[in-house]
Amino acid sequence: MFHVQPCPRLRGVGVGTDGVIEWSVVEATELDVPTLYGLLVLRSAVFVVEQECAYQDPDGRDLVPGTRHVLGRRGDELVAYARVLPATGEKPPRIGRVIVSEAARGQRLARQLMDLALQTCEESWPGSGVELGAQAHLTDFYGSLGFVPVGAPYDEDGIPHQWMRREPRG
Repeated sequence: MFHVQPCPRLRGVGVGTDGVIEWSVVEATELDVPTLYGLLVLRSAVFVVEQECAYQDPDGRDLVPGTRHVLGRRGDELVAYARVLPATGEKPPRIGRVIVSEAARGQRLARQLMDLALQTCEESWPGSGVELGAQAHLTDFYGSLGFVPVGAPYDEDGIPHQWMRREPRG
């Protein structure tokens, strides 16, 4: 059965120029086909088409138990998305596939999206740090959320990236 866990702390906060954003977190095992299709379409539109980066986006991790999908919808349209991979062994949770649709940019939705992704990490894996691979031009944005660079920059699919880590809060 499909279940969307509302996030009261952010519900209705995402008011942009085009209306209210409804935020939710969905467990991988509870994704329905229309939601999965919508997030794959959004990721493809931005990462593959807009950024002209031909790569295999579906990587087998979207449906792994423990994975969370952070969704921001304006009506029926998915306009913001992030994937949270679960902590495993010594590895902390990882946030990835962070995206705001081209039409919804400039409304501070990325910050709200990341706030919810970080809240999801803190609630699901308390006391754990969080990691992500940031596109290099976004390191200041992620730095404003408490992430610091780890190691040297690297190339991923022709785009400069920087591995970053946020230490546990507490």
